[in-house]
Amino acid sequence: MRAVVTTMSRRVVPAIGIGIGIGIGIGIAAIATGAAFVASGAMPERADAQMSTVPIDTSDPRLIAKGEYLAKAADCAGCHTAPPGGPSGKQPLHPSAPFAGGLGIESPFGTIWSSNITPDSVEGIGRYSYDDFARAVREGVAPGNRRLYPAMPYPSFAKINDDDMHALYAYFMHGVAPVSKAAPHTRLPFPFDLRWGLMFWSAAFAPDDVFVPQSSRSPQWNRGAYLVQSLGHCGACHTPRGPAYEERGYSEHSRLYLTGGTNDHWFAPNLTGDMGSGLGRFSEEDIAAFLRRGHGGGLVTFGSMVEVVEDSTQYLTDDDLHAIARYLKGLPAQASSGHFDDQSHAALRTVRALKTGDVELPGAGLYQGFCARCHQADGMGEPLKYPRLAGNPAVLSEHADSLVRLLVEGGEAPHTQSGPDPKKMPSFAGKLTDTEMARVLTFVRNTWGNDAAPVTTREVARIRQTLGK
Repeated sequence: MRAVVTTMSRRVVPAIGIGIGIGIGIGIAAIATGAAFVASGAMPERADAQMSTVPIDTSDPRLIAKGEYLAKAADCAGCHTAPPGGPSGKQPLHPSAPFAGGLGIESPFGTIWSSNITPDSVEGIGRYSYDDFARAVREGVAPGNRRLYPAMPYPSFAKINDDDMHALYAYFMHGVAPVSKAAPHTRLPFPFDLRWGLMFWSAAFAPDDVFVPQSSRSPQWNRGAYLVQSLGHCGACHTPRGPAYEERGYSEHSRLYLTGGTNDHWFAPNLTGDMGSGLGRFSEEDIAAFLRRGHGGGLVTFGSMVEVVEDSTQYLTDDDLHAIARYLKGLPAQASSGHFDDQSHAALRTVRALKTGDVELPGAGLYQGFCARCHQADGMGEPLKYPRLAGNPAVLSEHADSLVRLLVEGGEAPHTQSGPDPKKMPSFAGKLTDTEMARVLTFVRNTWGNDAAPVTTREVARIRQTLGK
């Protein structure tokens, strides 16, 4: 079948003032929930949209295969497929139905249900034209001028080029099995149910420009920049948010881009070249291996990044993984936090003392009793099993949320095709008090050459109370 699809010539909509407080409130609620789904609400058609028809064979097997790869790069399944016995806080409605939605995500505003994006003509997107599909993905506007919550990362997806958008459309229309099951309607309390306010958020904060390669950069760097900024939407987690919960930058031109951000009580670390909390001390090969196997440079994936590796990055080609690594390694150091010097006299003395058991520092005994078996006396862990704590960017980050949550809930490394058997970290919620957790984390953040801010008992108590543990 040869379908006629259209290419939209898009220009940036001038940002307007928020003006209406409810628009900001809805924007904050939408992103904080972390689920992408279609919302109703009228929005006038863009006056500057110019359409031109381009014949594309959307049933071409090569185009469909390319779209499948790109859907993995964009991790579409992460929100739109409900896994059996999903992770904490997520309730599966239709397990094992790819892209059928029905993933319930708890938020402070109520449960958010992801939508069905299979080609079913009633419950899914089967009636979408290419233009409908492209506008929803790039601009957050579905057919009938229905608004998408900006939890759907359309500010990043706006950069997807036309060739890739055609491939994605071909895959979702011809490579995905239709599922005739409706996801539950999301019903949020007032004022978050008034979704028309999202038009103000989008106009003010959502960029509308396709990625443009930089002629002064190599093809590999440009490929990595494109993947990170568009399909990978890495900034959605790794870039801090502003007062309206907008990302504080969408490319390396912003000094805050990829400098770290807090999401669902996980702190997504700094990806710039900072030597403490960033990637400055890690090689391109370390980064590529981390994305492929969940292990790299002595680090191990944890938290929400586990699902990203399992569902997305492990399937990328070596060329694309190294392109991403090249781009990230080219980012200058920003938002420095924490320091690491494993050759300092204090670091060497502490390592010797831990190995002999002659340590009286607060938290040292707790570390020896609960942590040293896996992470070792020198804090270097065990390759392809347990992560290093010495010089670990997550340990040196400004925020200790991730460390506290790991102690409270435990965790498990990702299951990947090329990685080792995943190891589990147990929960210490029933073994350590708030004060003991604060002491051992402060010890870890200031041992083996690590130099980061202490963790307080109040900080641990706050996070445990929020998690209900």
